[in-house]
Order: sequence, then C-alpha cells, then structure tokens
Amino acid sequence: MSVSSYLRRDAASEYLRVRWGIPCSKKTLAKLACIGGGPVYRRFGRIPLYTTADLDAFAEGRIGKPVRSTSDYGDVNGGRTNADCLAQLER
Repeated sequence: MSVSSYLRRDAASEYLRVRWGIPCSKKTLAKLACIGGGPVYRRFGRIPLYTTADLDAFAEGRIGKPVRSTSDYGDVNGGRTNADCLAQLER
C-alpha cells in the first residue's frame, strides 16, 4: 500500500506556484472546488486535501502546447468568428 502525502489548500496553492509557476491562490482553489474545473481533491471532515499527483495533473492540463510565436496558436475559436462566439454566450 502506497502512502500519499496530502496538502491542505494553502500548501497546494504554494506547490502550484513553486513547482509550476502557476499563480493560484487558496481562494481560487476554493472557488474551483465549488464551480468545477479545479484539481481533484479529497476531504477529511470539512478539510479539503490535495495530492501532488492530482495538482501536477491539473497543471499539465492547463498548460498549453509549446509555441514559437503567437501565430502558432492557430484557430483558437474552432473556425467560428468572434461574433459567433459572443452570440453563443448570450444565448
């Protein structure tokens, strides 16, 4: 049985900043835990706990592909115009 080290939210925030260079406050992690889109976490009572493996997976999923210039990003809207994207948001 492997033993994982669990980080509380403030330590998880610091880990993302130091290890990955991602500015992510503990308040941001709390918000993402409510609305979704954040790293996987577990709870011990009311205390959220994160593993470094889950934080690493979260960071890797948020970091884009390597590029040499802004033109390498390609079609960020999936072939839609900005007006199409805004119209979809207004629906």
